[in-house]
Parts: sequence; structure tokens; C-alpha cells
Amino acid sequence: YVTNTEEDEVRRWKIGEYNNEGIVVAGGHGRGDQLNQLNYPNFIFVDEEQSVYVSDRNNDRVMKWKKDAKEGEIAAGGNGYGANLNQLFHPQGVIVDDLGQIYVADCWNDRVVRWCEGKEEGEIVIGGNGKGNQLNQLNRPCGLSFDDEGNLYVVDCFNHRTEKFETIL
Repeated sequence: YVTNTEEDEVRRWKIGEYNNEGIVVAGGHGRGDQLNQLNYPNFIFVDEEQSVYVSDRNNDRVMKWKKDAKEGEIAAGGNGYGANLNQLFHPQGVIVDDLGQIYVADCWNDRVVRWCEGKEEGEIVIGGNGKGNQLNQLNRPCGLSFDDEGNLYVVDCFNHRTEKFETIL
């Protein structure tokens, strides 16, 4: 899976298939804010059902594209940029846990927010205490990853560190 920010699309590539051009699995209908469009997609996560979660940065939302879907659905944010619990501000890293909860590196809000599928608001699980370098603060978080024990790792870009947070329930 490859994100193409210039074409506002995500493509799936398989060696020897799709004439080595990949196949569009999200976006690909020009830059915009409609459900079949993206605006500067960057980070992606693919679940076991091959649904693709896309950080749609300039639309301040995370989109979920189910396998073979013609348009996505808003999984997080999508209410303009801002710091309210129903908003994101230039989301970056996105990852989904085994329970289907979506974790978003809400970059310009300096926090990590967890969204349960179907909910209209997320909850702050890390950061949200202003920009800074203290242990309860982040400065432009951009990447997320889980280990086998369910610990969450956050790439805290402007603090030049990666932080480990024990399992968050």
C-alpha cells in the first residue's frame, strides 16, 4: 500500500499484478472533501479485512475505506480543524487495535486520540496538556505503533523521541 499525496490517493501494489501500476483503494477522484476524495493523505493502516484507514491531513479527518469500496466513511474527525473532541488538526499516524478502536496522532493538537467505531467524539489518551517536552506532553506526534503486549509507541517528532505507553484500556 502506497500513499500518493500529489494524486490524493492510496494504491495497493502486488508484484506482477495491476500492470505494475497498482490499483486505487482510496481516493483517486481529485483533491477534495467528498467521501470519494482525499486532501493530502499521508499515514495509513490496513486491517485484517483489508479496510484502509487514511489520515486525510488537510481535511482533518481519518477515512475508512472498506475493501472494494467506491467511497470512504469518516472514522474520526471530519468537523473542521480544532481541539474539540469531535475534531482533529492535521492528523498523522493512525493505527487500529484488536478491538477496532482507532488511535490517531492528532499532530497539531499535540495529543493522541482514541475513537471507537461509530462514535462522534474521541477521547484523549496521551497528551492534550499543551505542547511541551514533559512526560505528559507531546510536540507534534506523528507516528504510532503497538507491540505484541499492546503497549503503544508514539513518535514525538519535535521532541525527537519515541515514547512507550503501557497498555491503554
